Amino acid sequence: MALNLPDASTPPVVLCAGIAVEDFLFKVDRFPAPGTKMRASDLVTTTGGCAANAAVAVARLGGRARFSGPVGTDDASRRFLEALAKTGVDPSGVLAVDGGSISVSGIFIDRNGEKMVATLHGKGLDGATPPDAEALVADIDVLLVDNRFPAFVLPICRAAAARGIPVVLDVDKATKADDPLFATASHLIFSSEALSATAGTTDLGTALTSIAATVRGFLAVTNGPDDVLWIERGALRRLPVFAVEAVDTLGAGDSFHAGFALALAEGRDEVAAMQFGAAAAALKCTRFGGISGTPQRAEVESLLDGGRLK
Repeated sequence: MALNLPDASTPPVVLCAGIAVEDFLFKVDRFPAPGTKMRASDLVTTTGGCAANAAVAVARLGGRARFSGPVGTDDASRRFLEALAKTGVDPSGVLAVDGGSISVSGIFIDRNGEKMVATLHGKGLDGATPPDAEALVADIDVLLVDNRFPAFVLPICRAAAARGIPVVLDVDKATKADDPLFATASHLIFSSEALSATAGTTDLGTALTSIAATVRGFLAVTNGPDDVLWIERGALRRLPVFAVEAVDTLGAGDSFHAGFALALAEGRDEVAAMQFGAAAAALKCTRFGGISGTPQRAEVESLLDGGRLK
């Protein structure tokens, strides 16, 4: 089925569906040793979670962003929704599950930009399903989902795929190769850890080629500061990424996915979309604050035009 392309006269709509998290980020010089105390130099409280982060990034990059996912009725869910409302993201697709709670993460970011994460997982959200998947995708240009709540996102993916809407799947955790989500996605982008766990090998090229034999969509894998790998006509390709001095890598992958999905929605091909996503991710890494450090569109375009950070 041919993929729909948006009207170029208005910013495209990207629906991001999946997990919502509340993040507490502490900036430290180094990670604390067991049994010691550590003074933080900064603290940021922000929205988190793959899909929610991507929605925030899409909005900052100039798209019309929507978020859909299950949240609870706990204090963390309330704070998450209040914070999301300030980012320009349309939260009308959120489903509040009575008695449920979202995940909350405490994150240390050290002077090298590395992170240490502790997460209290939410409760009561795993079986949640969207009340009307068809309505959620009725006027969108691209769907971007994570695989944290498959019961929620699968009906949305199927509804979008049936309409010929590109479905970008952020594969952020180990998944069986016959997962139904894989069959609905036009584009699958793995993290290196998720790809290795899914394919059973740490050789990313071998892993990607193995997955390519079982799915029909565009396949790529991000690998932190190293090249993005993707499959094109059966051959393994590499996309160099921008070298930066990392301050905070949290949200970099989500910025990549957001940039990729938005660029697809604007009618760019996959290589140009990956370049746009890579530039967004690189700039994100230069700023503390998790997804709140996502760059504006003009900054990404400047980096792409000049090929270097300014």
